Amino acid sequence: MFHGFDFDATMLRIGSMNLMLHGIEEPKIEARDSLSEDHAGVEEAFTMILANPPFKGSLEKSTIAKDLTKIVSTTKTELLFGALFLRLLKKGGRGAVIVPDGVLFGSSTAHKALRKELVENHKLDGVISMPSGVFKPYAGVSTAVLMFTKTGAGGTDCVWFYDMDADGLSLDDKRQPVQKNDIPDLLQRWKHRSIQADTNRAAKAFFVPKAEIAANGYDLSINRYKEVAHEEVQYESPKVILQKLRSLEDEIRADLDALEGLLG
Repeated sequence: MFHGFDFDATMLRIGSMNLMLHGIEEPKIEARDSLSEDHAGVEEAFTMILANPPFKGSLEKSTIAKDLTKIVSTTKTELLFGALFLRLLKKGGRGAVIVPDGVLFGSSTAHKALRKELVENHKLDGVISMPSGVFKPYAGVSTAVLMFTKTGAGGTDCVWFYDMDADGLSLDDKRQPVQKNDIPDLLQRWKHRSIQADTNRAAKAFFVPKAEIAANGYDLSINRYKEVAHEEVQYESPKVILQKLRSLEDEIRADLDALEGLLG
């Protein structure tokens, strides 16, 4: 049931041991460079992919599988892994992938191509925006989870967005338990999500129509669509503020005069 790929020998041992400790006696953790041309033949093999691929990596272009660069012409690993997961999934298979925020709104041709591929040619189910710090002390970048279904024939009508502020741990290097935790709420809202009900864009979760996303260059950043309620603030008039400044200046001058008199 469970499969994993990695080209780092230490990670292979740790992954195999972890699965064995959880009762999986024969874990299938393979030594494989998933993005290389040598493994381009592995496709439509899995029904679900849960992944946290490397951030901000870059590869030599000549070593990358050609079928991946047809989807996204890039050497950036965070984009190539998105194309890889689409290749590895069976039709109807689902993926939940953690990506750095830049994948959501990057303006390069490759960034837009990957987002367009998910929205137009498959079914992008949801985007969970996470705060910076959830992967500290290893990485401090803001991240998100892309949830999608491989269809090969489109299917995206609306995309569900969720704005996560906390995950039950502090967002510093110590990652100590804290009370604030959006994960239970996230799971509950995902289970009961409704296009008709989740329309309030000032809420934690809401749907955005595909047409609006396409019109925004397939930008998947939640800040592009979330409405922020601004409270009106009443300020004193400039005349009143100036009068207060003059009064304060007079008080300071009087104090200085008094101090000079004492020292004089």
